[in-house]
Parts: sequence; structure tokens; C-alpha cells
Amino acid sequence: MGTCELITYSATIMSMNLSKTKILQPIQKKLGNTNIILVGMMGAGKTTVGKALASSLGKEFIDSDHEIQERTGVKISVIFEIEGEAGFRRRESEVLIELVKKNNIVLATGGGAVLNQENRRLLERSGIVIYLRASVNDLYRRTRHDKNRPLLQTQNLFARLNELYIQRDALYRETAHVIMDSGRQGIRYLIQKLINKLISINFNQIQQNNKQNIMQTISVDFTTSLEKRSYPIHIGHGVLDQADLILSCISQKRVAIVSNTTVAPLYLEKLRTALEKQGVTSVPIILPDGEVHKNWETLNLIFDALLKNHCERNTTILALGGGVVGDLTGFAAATYLRGVPFIQIPTTLLSQVDSSVGGKTGINHQLGKNMIGAFYQPRMVLTDSATLNTLPDRELRAGLAEIIKYGLIRDPAFFDWLEQNMHRLLVRDPITLNEAIQRSCENKAEIVATDEREKGVRALLNLGHTFGHAIENGMGYGVWLHGEAVAIGIVLAAELSRRMKLISEADVHRIRKIFIQAGLPVMAPKMPPERYLQLMTLDKKVDSGRTRFILLNRIGEAVMRADIPSTVLTETLLACMNDE
Repeated sequence: MGTCELITYSATIMSMNLSKTKILQPIQKKLGNTNIILVGMMGAGKTTVGKALASSLGKEFIDSDHEIQERTGVKISVIFEIEGEAGFRRRESEVLIELVKKNNIVLATGGGAVLNQENRRLLERSGIVIYLRASVNDLYRRTRHDKNRPLLQTQNLFARLNELYIQRDALYRETAHVIMDSGRQGIRYLIQKLINKLISINFNQIQQNNKQNIMQTISVDFTTSLEKRSYPIHIGHGVLDQADLILSCISQKRVAIVSNTTVAPLYLEKLRTALEKQGVTSVPIILPDGEVHKNWETLNLIFDALLKNHCERNTTILALGGGVVGDLTGFAAATYLRGVPFIQIPTTLLSQVDSSVGGKTGINHQLGKNMIGAFYQPRMVLTDSATLNTLPDRELRAGLAEIIKYGLIRDPAFFDWLEQNMHRLLVRDPITLNEAIQRSCENKAEIVATDEREKGVRALLNLGHTFGHAIENGMGYGVWLHGEAVAIGIVLAAELSRRMKLISEADVHRIRKIFIQAGLPVMAPKMPPERYLQLMTLDKKVDSGRTRFILLNRIGEAVMRADIPSTVLTETLLACMNDE
């Protein structure tokens, strides 16, 4: 704003004293310590309106540009001169990350803050974002005598403002929860109008959306006597197009993307386009869908494509799909040219909470599930819970089995939470899904970090899997989804634990009940007990000819046992078997 407007503003604020009026009490109560963030063009009035709004609402006012100047000790124009716009934008992002951690502030951002996608997402989830919109004519009137704005030092100011407005207006609108025109209206009227808008908006919905869009990052850290390694798991709603995350984990601007005939039509082009915007080209490799294709023939389709396209040791392979795609891609990455980098981008709930984390890769053999493979860690896992919107209900429920497993083996508080929130997971509430995915990955990351190659505690993650794999193999791969077989396997393990006098009938009932809540089967398919026992001898946990089972000492504590009498196993199977 011009000098005369600033003088008018100061006098008006002194006379208004809005924060002490009864009119403001409802909005102050409604907002609480929530941050208000102002975005808009230079000259839109962010600083002027921000100070007035902060005074009215009893909040602290902060100007991000002023904060940058305070920290560097020089004007913005000097930073532009020395470091260029790119250097200034880096500083701007760093300052914004720190400022939004504060509570109860009104933050005026620089006009170009929204150019960075990460900044936009950060602002969206850090408070209520208000776009102060002004016409190019008004912007010209307010800035025509300003010599301190580096981007406006030009012979044709109006044309420059028009160019910037066209470039940024859509980004401001994308980021904002509220849009307010800040034309020639007086400050008192503008603030009152803005407060009325804040009163009318669905503040709870904004809070929910902000929580939904927050990306969480979990680190899987391996420490041995020889080395320290780690990789991130990024979890969020709508993060698939954040190609800059992928860019940080690749050494060559060329990747191969492995997907299947179901997932590729939904998400492959979106991912390729996001990568292309970062200058990354991609080779698509489309596989047939289904567990029945998790074999040598399908693995060779990946090798054929990699070789035909001259993919090199530095060509990162991206696995875009569910557990089958992830396991096949990981095994291909572990063996192609004796090891190339790969990234997991899981699109099913089961793969997001289990198979994409921990580095188990492999294929099935006609005599056993996952019997051929390698331990090979990804460079990163990028989990977009928005991909679950297209997941069939049956597959969603199957993924819940692996989530329930974490509560049973080591996290009883999580099991309690699942009992209370199962209905929200089934209707795909994004906040609840993100929470469940995050807590599952945290549990698995802690276990995997201490036992990468399953020589000890990691075996506890196989609760229900010895029974489950026998069901999948015996009934034919793909007839039962992995999660469905695991659900029945966990019920069988719980019943076996009861018969071994480890847990009570009440615990078994509680376990059955949560799987029923999740819409998962709790009765084993009809198959001769001796066939079950034969198939279970092919399990990877067999040691010295003895099948080792994961049982429950209590809900939240698992244990491995190899002293199970065959008669007790048979009784357990018969008690939990479907008569149909």
C-alpha cells in the first residue's frame, strides 16, 4: 500500500481496537491458536492487512520477507543480487518451515512463496490460508514507486505485474482456503468482511483436510558392525505426484517403472508426467496382474525389457503396484546386473503396510510361496493413501489383516485403537488410513532394523503366515487373497495358542471379533489336515525338520514355538475348518 494508505491504516487501527469487542469473541474462540497465513501478489496488502488482522484477533504478526532480512542482515534486493532468485527461494522455504511451527500467528508470505509445490503443501496444512487478491491496476497503483522489490525493477511495470499475476493466480487459488479481494476498500471494512468470512467457513473441515494432507516420513535404520544404512518411508494423501522426493533417491535421470495391467491405467501416466516435469524419462514395463503370475516367466518379462532398453547399473527401477509387483521388481533389481537401485511405490493397503517395507523380495514356486528370492532393500518407499480410493473392497479388507497383526504381536494399544476405528478404515477415511499405515510401518521398521535377514525377532512378523501360506498354496495361488489367508492363519494361531495354554478363550474371541469387524474370513477352507501339515513343512521357518509357529502369549506379545504336537495341530485345524 502507498504512504497515505499506511497512515490511514495506523490511525484506523488505533481507533478500531477490535480485539476487545464482543463481535470478535466468537471468532477468537473458534480459531483458538490456529495460524492465519496470507498469500498474494506483492502490493496486495498482506503486511497491512496482516497487522490489522493480528491486532484484531490477538495473534502475533510475522512477515516472512522481513524475517529473512533479519536473519541475513541484508535487504531482499541484495540477496537477489548475490544469490539470484533461486538462492532467495531456498532461504524462503527454510524460513517458512520454521515459522509455521509457531502457534497463534498471522503470517504474511512473499509473493512468490507459492511457486514451490512443497511450500504450497506446507502452508495448506499449517493453518487457514487467505489469498488477498487485487487487480493488476490496483497492484500497479500500490507498487509503482517501490524501489525495493527486485522482480519489479523494469521499464514496463504494468506488463511485468500482469505477467506475474497470470503465472501465480492459479497457484494462490489452489493453496487458499479463503479468497478475499483487497481492492480500494478501507482497512476497517476489509478486516470486518474477512472476519465474517472466517466465521462462516467450515473450520473443522479445513482442519480435517490439513491433517489428511500432512506427509509423514519414517526412517528404516540399519546398523551393523560394518555399516549404517537407512531409507525413508513417505506416507501421505496425494503424494504420488511429488516427483522431487523420487528425484532425491535416483542417480540417473532415467528410470524403469514396473506396473501391472490393473494399476498402470490408473496411475502410470500420472507418475511419468510428474517425473517428466523434473526432467526424468521412464521406461514402462507392464506385467499381467495376479498372484498366479508371481513366477520365473513374469520375472523374465522385466529382464527382457531392461535389457532391450539398455538399462544400466544406475538406472533405478520403480515398483508401482501391490505386493506382487513390489516383490517381483525387488527381486529383479537385486539380480539384474548383480544389483540396481529400486524404489517401492505401493498402491494396495497390504503392500503399503507390509510387503513394501523391509526388503523381502521374491517369487513363488509351485511347491511353496516366496521360496525363491533375496533380501534387498529399496532406496525409498513412497506411499500415497489416495491410491486406496480405487482399491476394490475385498483388497482393502485383505490389507487390514496385516495391520491387525502388528497390534497382536507387539502393540496392544494399536490393537485397541483398531477395534475403535475399524469402521472408519472400512469407509476409507483418509486421516484414519494414514494413521493406520504410519503406525504399521513404524512397528515393522523397528523390527526390520534390528533383524534385517530374519534370524530372530523378525520372524514374529509371520504370525498366521505358516497357516496362511499353506491355504494359498493348497487352494491355488490367487483363489484366496494373501490377507484373507493370513486372517484365517492368525485365527488358527490364536486357537493353537489357547490349546497350548498361552492365551484365554476371551482373547481368542476378541481376535475373531476384530477380523469379523474387518469383513475377513475366520474359518479355514476345507482341506484334509494331513494336507495342511504337508504344506506347512515347506514353510521358510522350518528348522532341522521342525515347523516353527508364531503364537501369542497375550494380545500384544508374540513368541516362536517349535514344540507343537501334531495332534494339537490337527485338533486346531479341525476346530477352525469350514464344513462346506
